[in-house]
Amino acid sequence: MAIKNKKGSGHTEELSKELMAQLNCDTAFTIPLFGGIPVAESVVVTWVIMAVLLIVAAILGRNLKVENVGKKQLVLETIVGGLYNFFYDLLGEEGKQYIPYLMTVGVYIGFANMIGLFGLKSPTKDVGVTGALALMSIILIEAAGVRKKGTKGFLKSFAEPIPIMLPMNILEVFIRPLSLCMRLFGNILGAFVIMELIKIVVPIFVPAVLSLYFDLFDGFIQAYVFMLLSAIFISLARPAETGARHEK
Repeated sequence: MAIKNKKGSGHTEELSKELMAQLNCDTAFTIPLFGGIPVAESVVVTWVIMAVLLIVAAILGRNLKVENVGKKQLVLETIVGGLYNFFYDLLGEEGKQYIPYLMTVGVYIGFANMIGLFGLKSPTKDVGVTGALALMSIILIEAAGVRKKGTKGFLKSFAEPIPIMLPMNILEVFIRPLSLCMRLFGNILGAFVIMELIKIVVPIFVPAVLSLYFDLFDGFIQAYVFMLLSAIFISLARPAETGARHEK
């Protein structure tokens, strides 16, 4: 019994060490300016993702045609058009200027979540990255509200529907980015913990299969949820008519 307890304790310690190693944001290199500016590993991986996406976009964007389109362009237009129409239905005609941002962030999060398949640490395991994404989204959300209602109307909206709701409405401004940040970070962290536990119980074959699920399917689901919540928050910040499906 004592031996089993020691083994269980050993597995727990190993899991804790591996978890801390994965969550620890290592410094990739230091820029020799102002006493040294550390550049985190998550930042470097983000640069890699950006470079890959730019190259892929350049390749897919070559030789596009208006007529007699090929299969590649047809698939590309179907995906982009489907996402655009989905967000258009949520945001309407006046909110369509926010769609490119939502789609860009979604693509980045999707690729960041699956980067682990290539042996790199996912940037979304760094709470600083998820926090920055949430902060960008919440700034855009509040700016959308100011743009729609005007500064005076935006400030008045904090006292709606009744003045007693003022503290709650102010608190909501800080709760929204926190929920976006922690939901994304928590799901990625939870997937990692589950995978480590599965490796202990069934170390052969099963982890490889489930890794594909968590890195691909679940990763894109989290990107979709982040985009959807950001779009909903924007639509709530600027109540307006939701447009019919965009027709070209």
